[in-house]
Amino acid sequence: MPSISSGAVSCEIPRTQPMSIWSLFKLFAALCVMAVMAFTAMLAWHVAITPLGGVFARIIPEPGGILPGRAETDVSTMLDSAEMPDIDPGEKAFQKAHELLALGKLPEAREKLSAIVNVFPSSSSAPAARRIVGEINLDEILSADHMDGKQIHVVKRGDSFLGIAAKYRTGIDCLMHLNSMMELRPIQPGDELVVMPLDFRLLVEPRRKCLSLWDGGRFLGEYPLLHVSHINPLPQRGTISAKSAEYDGKRVQPQSKDYRAAAKVIQIAKPPLVIRAWDGKDEKPSGGILLRPQDMEEVHLLTRPGNEIEIR
Repeated sequence: MPSISSGAVSCEIPRTQPMSIWSLFKLFAALCVMAVMAFTAMLAWHVAITPLGGVFARIIPEPGGILPGRAETDVSTMLDSAEMPDIDPGEKAFQKAHELLALGKLPEAREKLSAIVNVFPSSSSAPAARRIVGEINLDEILSADHMDGKQIHVVKRGDSFLGIAAKYRTGIDCLMHLNSMMELRPIQPGDELVVMPLDFRLLVEPRRKCLSLWDGGRFLGEYPLLHVSHINPLPQRGTISAKSAEYDGKRVQPQSKDYRAAAKVIQIAKPPLVIRAWDGKDEKPSGGILLRPQDMEEVHLLTRPGNEIEIR
């Protein structure tokens, strides 16, 4: 029988080779590239969106800012010797909105303009954006053909204008306007009336000399202030306590034939103020907030007792 010789089987465990210098170099280069990309992205954010401060403020200071550790004269010298990019995101959005308006794309244009009003209020284009978007919004709000935010009320037996106004949190002026009434007329069961709740709020900004109308956080429109007095200190919050109309020095009611031509007045509680019209011809009324007659007519139409008002 042949003999079988047995021998020890050797098992060698492979050893881990140390990382080569070339691999370390490639890893270091990749980290450097990632760091440069991250820094560039943050620098772009600092310039175009929001100042980040720190080293970014040293490289590109905010407009009107002063570099840390430098005198103001040094900053002026540096700005004169280098062209700094003049980036206004609001202006770019306004140009796009203008293009959309030219193409007849009203909803898209209004969205751009509203973004300028809410996100870039200090932009040089903000005043024009507020004016244009305000005209668009108020045209829709005051039109009976545009039914967003409006309802149809079918008159029932026992209904009255005051009762309908109270039910829908609206005003007599608004009811008359949306239903093309020069004065209140008798209503019969089955008549249909367009109604719109007036849950807006007023914002008075004496420093900007404007009064604006808001639906929650949505800007609706703006009116210039002719005069503001006896408002101190700021800010203040209050509510509209009453609305009235005066004709030839006498108070008139909505059912009067003189109501449409009467001067409208809004009274505010806490702080006790009055909003009224002034045409600039007669003697300026003392105290309160003064608007142009056409603006006062519109503000009176779009508000009701109980609406909030903020002065800041």
